[in-house]
Amino acid sequence: MAAVLFGLRIYADDVTKIALVPDSEFEAQAPLEQIAYHDPAMWFSRPGLAIEDDPARWQPGEAAATDGESETEPEERPETPSPAAAPVQAAGDTTPAFAVFFIHPTSYLDRAHWNAPLDHEESQRRARLMVRGMASAFNDASEIWAPRYRQATFGAFLTDAPEAQQALDAAYADLSQAFDFFLESIAPDVPIILAGHSQGGLHITRLLTDRVIGTPLQERIAAAYPIGWPISLEHDLPLLGLPACASPDQPACISDWVSFAEPAEPGLLLTRYETTPGLDGQSRVGSPILCVNPLTGSAGGDAAASANIGTLVPNSDLSDGELVSAAVGARCDANGLLLIGEPVDMGQYVLPGNNYHVYDIPLFWANLKADVVRRVQAWQQARS
Repeated sequence: MAAVLFGLRIYADDVTKIALVPDSEFEAQAPLEQIAYHDPAMWFSRPGLAIEDDPARWQPGEAAATDGESETEPEERPETPSPAAAPVQAAGDTTPAFAVFFIHPTSYLDRAHWNAPLDHEESQRRARLMVRGMASAFNDASEIWAPRYRQATFGAFLTDAPEAQQALDAAYADLSQAFDFFLESIAPDVPIILAGHSQGGLHITRLLTDRVIGTPLQERIAAAYPIGWPISLEHDLPLLGLPACASPDQPACISDWVSFAEPAEPGLLLTRYETTPGLDGQSRVGSPILCVNPLTGSAGGDAAASANIGTLVPNSDLSDGELVSAAVGARCDANGLLLIGEPVDMGQYVLPGNNYHVYDIPLFWANLKADVVRRVQAWQQARS
């Protein structure tokens, strides 16, 4: 992760590309075995794993209040059912069982390959930490599935070379295969949450366009969270098949945001955003980014820090963390950036320009957790 921080600090320099972008030709990956994702070892999280072995089932051990009040005991974590089990109540009598398909962000920083080998220990260790800190916000689900995949290397996002898109296509091929097994394994009527962060968010948008829109599966999507991947309101959103989440109790919608403290300097983000075409093939220059405020559950608007029921503040090595209430507020600006006010101490991985990309989910961890349940409940009510 430190290398990611270093790379983004000097993003515009050729030195960065030399350090992080592979200079080799793209090597086509052999397809995974047809039954590869039948193997529990191909998943960071999935039903059937012991809770202590499933990073998405981790929860903060303590909830700290900023006003110094006594800390609360952690809530009991739900048991993980076996695949295709009969639906169970996930978070109270009014919430149906639901399944989450979560795609972790980029954790492979090496330039030796365009795609991460599955046996690359350091990238797999990082990915597991990311699942722990991010997918854990979806912990009220009866099932959380987070596949391992041969992700595109970080350098693929620093170049417009054709190999970069080939690497992303190869990563998506793995994920599409994992998605097949996910769909085969869950009950046929259970609602689905699609979620990911950064590269994972990009792949979520592709699953929506390739696998969901216009199919019976679309009726089962309770919400999609491609968090941290900028979506153009004009050139991307209309082609994703679901609207932006306009209210906190709206089901079947898309929630997304990119987080900055102030003063925000989004040049690094906008460079990538504006130099790649939208899903409609048109330039995204000048097109606002989708911003659903995670504190209100509504597109646009602002909310005070008092609306934040829990920021997940990690410790120095990301191995643990605690929830802190009322830590940051949030407002969507005219360009679609989610601004949190003055910088807050979340650790060493805040990126240049007050970019809190690494903390998009932890900043609003408890609010996201509640948002997911609320949208699943709304999905159930809409079909009653």
